[in-house]
Amino acid sequence: MRNILVVPMAAALWVAFMAGQASAACLGGASYLNCGYAEGDAVAADPGANACTCYRTVREVVYDKVQQTCYRTCWETVCEQKQVQCTKMVPETRYRVCKYTTCCPVWETRTKDVCYTVCKPVWETKTRKVCYTVCKPVWETKTRKICYTVCKPVWETKTRKICYTVCKPVWETKTRKICYTVCKPVWETKTRQVCYTVCKPVWETKTRVINYNVYRTVKEQKSRTVTYTVRKPVQYTKTIQVRGGHWETKKYTVPGRTYTKTVQEPGTWVMDPCTCCCVYKPGCCHTVKCQTPPRTCCKKVWVPTCEEKQICCTRWECQTCTKEVPYTCCRTICEPRTKTCCYKVCRMVPEQRTKTCCYKVCRMVPEQRTKTCCYKVCRMVPEQRTKTCCYKVCRMVKEQRTKTCCYKVCRMVKEQRTKTCCYKVCRMVPEQCTKTVCYKVCRMEKRCHTKRVPYTVCKPVCYTKTITVPRRVCKKVPYTVTKCVPRVICKKVPVTVCCPDPCRRSCCN
Repeated sequence: MRNILVVPMAAALWVAFMAGQASAACLGGASYLNCGYAEGDAVAADPGANACTCYRTVREVVYDKVQQTCYRTCWETVCEQKQVQCTKMVPETRYRVCKYTTCCPVWETRTKDVCYTVCKPVWETKTRKVCYTVCKPVWETKTRKICYTVCKPVWETKTRKICYTVCKPVWETKTRKICYTVCKPVWETKTRQVCYTVCKPVWETKTRVINYNVYRTVKEQKSRTVTYTVRKPVQYTKTIQVRGGHWETKKYTVPGRTYTKTVQEPGTWVMDPCTCCCVYKPGCCHTVKCQTPPRTCCKKVWVPTCEEKQICCTRWECQTCTKEVPYTCCRTICEPRTKTCCYKVCRMVPEQRTKTCCYKVCRMVPEQRTKTCCYKVCRMVPEQRTKTCCYKVCRMVKEQRTKTCCYKVCRMVKEQRTKTCCYKVCRMVPEQCTKTVCYKVCRMEKRCHTKRVPYTVCKPVCYTKTITVPRRVCKKVPYTVTKCVPRVICKKVPVTVCCPDPCRRSCCN
């Protein structure tokens, strides 16, 4: 490739070197070396001026296109199946026996004599007079007149003509074409390479120091003051009002329901002069007000009564007492200790793998279709009609009436009364008593126990698996290259040169 480019560069330098030798007085625009007739150049002299025209040979570089076939190296990846021995860690559960000591409380029951004072109630009965007032109702009957107005309806029958328009539907059937597009699915199957990472566990054994505390129980004797409450009954009398009563049956009259009904008068037969036949003509209708007969109903009325009654009640009064109670207190002492434990740490090592996945791609292809639809159009046609309507007009006529109502007035009359009440007075008498009290004492007792503690151990298991190993293969791929090859050509170019007289004479000679 380098040797091919060196040749045209050398030719271009040689052409430039040869053109540099042709120098002239006018800034190198012409050369006197090629002005002779030996090389076949024509010279035309102007007798009135010091200028002459010469022809100079000019070399020009032309590039020709040449196609050449070359080869380049390409690497292609080929996958091979290979059997590999692998090891995986399988966890296994094992048990070890551990001994530990616990302190269990053991309770002992003991007794002691306690002296206490009890107050006994002594009841005394006394009497007193109580004055109270009672209100008695006194009923009086009175009457009064009430004036009220009653409106009576008077009905009149009238007729009138009503003009109305009715629209009749007229249906027409029409058709039209509808263009629509349907998309059909086209499925294509493609494959792609998926790279994924698998993590392999690597186990490492490490040690660490654990600080822990051991608790030991120490017993101490203490005493505390216990406050307790004694409840004593107290008898007393109180007066309450007991509300009673009885039911009484009363009768009352309910007036009948008022309703309106339409009554039609009897019709007559009339001769029709158009058809010469008898036609039945119905009678007129009018409205009549009616009322149902009254009915008698019964209802129960509760008549309340109030009575006074004395009852004996008991209330409990609380009395607070204190006493000293000894007890055993257990205090826990903490002792720090240290132990060394071995543990395993799992570290995951990533591994790159490749697999080929097939997937489908759906492409929707549109398709044009046409269908004909039939539809109906409704057109409404108006039509004039006339009907006669009968209606009634109600006119209310007022009428004055008077009724007498009886009512009762209640007046309360006060009355003084006196009654004798008995009540009891309680007097507390103290009395010394002795009782035996049972209490419990706690004693801590050590016990040894054994338990199985599970722990997990990972053991290696060998297995064989098939993996895909990529391998790169080198191959030559031909390709075509078009390059430009330089070529030198010569051509004549006319040049006008300003030359002196001796030069012109020499040129003419």
